[in-house]
Amino acid sequence: MRIAIAGSIATDHLMTFSGRFRDSLVVDQLDKISLSFLAHRLEIRRGGVAANICFGMARLGQRPVLLGAVGEDFASYRSWLERHGVDCESVHVSQTQHTARFVCTTDDDMAQIATFYAGAMSEAREIELAPVAARVGRLDLVLVGPDDPEAMRRHTDECRERGIPFVADPSQQLAFSDGAFIRTLITGAEYLITNEYEASLTEQKTGWSQAEIDAQVRYRVTTLGKDGARITGEGIEEPIHVPVAGEVRKADPTGVGDAFRAGFLTGLSLELPLRQCAEIGSMLATYVIETVGTQEYDVTVPAFLERLREAYGDESADLVAAAMLPQGHDPS
Repeated sequence: MRIAIAGSIATDHLMTFSGRFRDSLVVDQLDKISLSFLAHRLEIRRGGVAANICFGMARLGQRPVLLGAVGEDFASYRSWLERHGVDCESVHVSQTQHTARFVCTTDDDMAQIATFYAGAMSEAREIELAPVAARVGRLDLVLVGPDDPEAMRRHTDECRERGIPFVADPSQQLAFSDGAFIRTLITGAEYLITNEYEASLTEQKTGWSQAEIDAQVRYRVTTLGKDGARITGEGIEEPIHVPVAGEVRKADPTGVGDAFRAGFLTGLSLELPLRQCAEIGSMLATYVIETVGTQEYDVTVPAFLERLREAYGDESADLVAAAMLPQGHDPS
């Protein structure tokens, strides 16, 4: 199954603050907010939603196609992704702008304050899907993630026009989008993936009820933080609820949602049932929360399957193992 991931490619500047943001917030003075937090650690890491998802899929043995726009400073990052199995041939390189930057500070409660600089991402609208499909043979699924808004619209329109199934994953762009734009992004999607807050925001901004949104997409996947994930949609009589997989430790939550998507899409690529797709996603998400940085974790199939077995039982682990191991993974 050929899956393309369209969205942001960025460098993450991750800082930690020893304290709680909430202790510095004065509710009736938020319109005059002026705060500075002294961070005690800085990590500069590779990131961006599309790149993170591709990295996670590649770690699980897939060969995802990365779609996004970067600057000429992407050379080292490209080498890293390609070395780990990501197809970067269709990445657009800007001649004038730098690769996007994500600057994020996390406090002791794992609350985050972040700023995103788009940079070269604004040129992602120049990427056409047809040449990508011709190059790789076909596209069976395209995830349209947070990106330049015009690029998101064009990718979604092209998927509909060419009959390519797509995943609507607007996430961070929901806060900056109006209802008409959001309706354009999700109408006709094979899957709509949001977290619980984004699901409510989608309903509020589109003016559609939950049932009306469900009618626009085939399946709806909602991540629920510590409460796991919920899947509803075509042929599902009762919502599928998948609990989180327990982590060994909590280091940094940045990129956890991207890892869930990587695992979920890997399950789809392996033609597994939706429950197992979400279990793979939840399991991979624990690898990210246990490390600082969104692409700093390592995965071996035996260890992954063993943790999956501990979290979700023998039946699920055996089903996933049967699908994974013939895919060319090194079982050692």
